Amino acid sequence: MSKPTDLVQGTLDLLILKTLALQPMHGWAVAQRIQHLSKEVLQIQQGSLYPALHRLEQQGLIQAEWGESDNNRRAKYYSLTKSGPRQLGRESINWERLSSAISAIVRA
Repeated sequence: MSKPTDLVQGTLDLLILKTLALQPMHGWAVAQRIQHLSKEVLQIQQGSLYPALHRLEQQGLIQAEWGESDNNRRAKYYSLTKSGPRQLGRESINWERLSSAISAIVRA
C-alpha cells in the first residue's frame, strides 16, 4: 500500500521548480518549503532531493552558486535559469491534465 507521501513519478521536478520560482534557496530550504506548503504531507528525502536538483541543473533549468546560509554555513543556492519558468509552465499543464484524469477515475 502506498503512503500519502509517495509522489507520482516526475512530480518532484515540478515541486522543486515551483518552489524555486518563489525565490532562490538552498536544498534543505527547498525540502522544508515543500513540506510546509503541503501542510507536512510531503516530506522530500535528501536521497531524492539532491539527485533531482543535480538533474535539473544538468538540464539547464536551474543554476547553483555557493553562498552562506542563515546559520553561517556554506550552502549551494539554487535558482531558475531562463529556461526554468518555461519548463515549469509545461510541467504545470501536464500535472493539471494528469491530476484531472486521476480525479475523474477516483470519483467514478
